[in-house]
Amino acid sequence: KEQTYQAWFGLDATQLEEDRRQNPYTYDNETDNYQQDHYQLHWNEKLNDNWSTNLGLNFTHGEGYFEQYKSGKKPEDYANLVVATDGNRTDLIVRRWLDNDFYVANFNINYTSEKLKVISGASYSNYDADHFGEVIWAKQFADNANIRDRYYESDASKKDFSLFSKITFNLAEKLKTYIDFQGRFVNYNTSGLTSDRNNIDIDSKFSFFNPKIGFTFKINDNNSLYTSYSRANREPNRKDFELNLNVKSEKLNDYELGWRLRNDDFKLNTNIYYMQYKDQLILTGDIDDTGDYTRENVDDSYRLGLEIDADIQLSDKVSIRPNISLSANKIKNFSINRDNTTTYLGDSEIAFSPSIVAGNALTFSPSDNFQMALLSKFVGEQYLSNTETEASKLDSYFTSDFNISYELATKKIFKSIVFTGLVNNIFNKEYVDRGYTYLDYWTGPTSFEVQGYYPQATRNFLVGVTMKF
Repeated sequence: KEQTYQAWFGLDATQLEEDRRQNPYTYDNETDNYQQDHYQLHWNEKLNDNWSTNLGLNFTHGEGYFEQYKSGKKPEDYANLVVATDGNRTDLIVRRWLDNDFYVANFNINYTSEKLKVISGASYSNYDADHFGEVIWAKQFADNANIRDRYYESDASKKDFSLFSKITFNLAEKLKTYIDFQGRFVNYNTSGLTSDRNNIDIDSKFSFFNPKIGFTFKINDNNSLYTSYSRANREPNRKDFELNLNVKSEKLNDYELGWRLRNDDFKLNTNIYYMQYKDQLILTGDIDDTGDYTRENVDDSYRLGLEIDADIQLSDKVSIRPNISLSANKIKNFSINRDNTTTYLGDSEIAFSPSIVAGNALTFSPSDNFQMALLSKFVGEQYLSNTETEASKLDSYFTSDFNISYELATKKIFKSIVFTGLVNNIFNKEYVDRGYTYLDYWTGPTSFEVQGYYPQATRNFLVGVTMKF
């Protein structure tokens, strides 16, 4: 159960310069109030040395609302519950509710031997939800309106059934392979109105076949190579349907090739991937009226990258764990249509996809129970829209955190007590790691600008105590 204060929107460039900690959009009770109750049953059965089964049942009930102050709104957008008080506009406060039940059943059976591993199973889930909004205050209600009258309401049901099997076996002494199959069947239904009072009547069915195959070749005791191919599909979510009732599911072909090196003092993982998408659901850079990013299909796109991470023991007390990811993330033949005018942009960078992300953990352990670590992260520049214009670019940033922990052994009550401390952003860096734009304003690169920035915290800290029994 939680109550969380909200900041739906970011700061414009002027506000960011004036005071990066301000939140000019909220009133004193702009909060999200939500509760979830979880009921779970797990049954694991070992039949013999080779066979075992797992059964999982769970039910989750969720219920809550967020509250929002809205100014200068059209009364007709609220189902004739309020009347205009300032020209043809009014101010009001709404509560938007979600009341949902989620049922899940999972079952799998496992076979394990020296040369063969098989896991097969099925999963079924049923999600039922009611979405509705209430007007709890207005400058003036309509004559026939009452507080908490609903101005929109819709129900939703999503049923998801899947069958899967994964087989791992040795093709040769040094060659291991796995084959993974999944069939997934989704039925999504909604009826009613969205919060914008648009119809959201949906009856969509999706049938997906998601295969995967991979090989690992052991060169020697320290080196191995692996490669894999997988096909994956993903259905749109409710937000996607709200924007476009004809939204498509996305399809992905993923190709990977890697090398692993292991010895006592050095571990290295490298991975090259090529992710080829059809109808990828990409972030547009826009946000809706509650700060959620919106998505849309693009016909042809890809992500090509190299990932490297290592764990190096410099001495018995000092180690480093560097990592780096280099990538190209492109939409092919991208164009924007605004006001019946199409602007062709060619191959364009995918929004929120920096081409370089790197990090490192430098750890010093003077004793078994005492550890200090310096954690560093670099994120390269990225675009907030898919237009690849300078106006929508975020600068790169580099941050560092410092972590310390000490474990004290005790003889009574507790086995040990662990004291931890974390200082985030120790160098007090002022940076922005996300923001948004509105493509409705697009008339060309020179007129386009970022509409909101989300500044991140400067130096801050956490302390904690963990008691082990």
